[in-house]
Amino acid sequence: MKKFLLQLCWLLPLIVTYSCSPPLKVNSDYDKNVDFAKYKTFALFKSDSSQTISQLNQSRIADAIRGEMVKKGFQEATSNPDVLINSVAIFKDRTSVSATNYGYGGVYRPYYWGGGVGYTNYDVQHYKDGSLIIDIIDANTQKLIWQGIGNKEIDGPIKDPDTKIPKAISMIMEGFPPKAKKS
Repeated sequence: MKKFLLQLCWLLPLIVTYSCSPPLKVNSDYDKNVDFAKYKTFALFKSDSSQTISQLNQSRIADAIRGEMVKKGFQEATSNPDVLINSVAIFKDRTSVSATNYGYGGVYRPYYWGGGVGYTNYDVQHYKDGSLIIDIIDANTQKLIWQGIGNKEIDGPIKDPDTKIPKAISMIMEGFPPKAKKS
């Protein structure tokens, strides 16, 4: 029993950490008429300097995108790339309000009988909603061919950005390139 409690004490902080942090929600979409097998090279767009993320995190994002593309068999090209990749980070201030009704007695809405007592507790949370959008554009036609979006509720500065940013980029780009259609 003592051994079990010791293991539980060690495991509890990990469970709480991973169960309380909101997951990264990932969506992607692509042009179903495009043959992605023809693309072999890529280049990154220059980041928009008006983005609200630090230059360090912009570099981490660019490096993670490069790493994912190389893992997928693409080569970075300084001239005449097949695809251009643009990433944009968007942060919005959000507010969440929830209400919990507590009470007892003869209250049944819309009817009321007897001495029911109740109250409502309101919970207001302010947070940032963060989205990272990765656009992949055909360099010749300048048309968007694939887009991946990662969205997460952010409650503070990123802890360990050197590992979390590449992991998020990997999750967002998991569906690129899309699997070839079977005839």
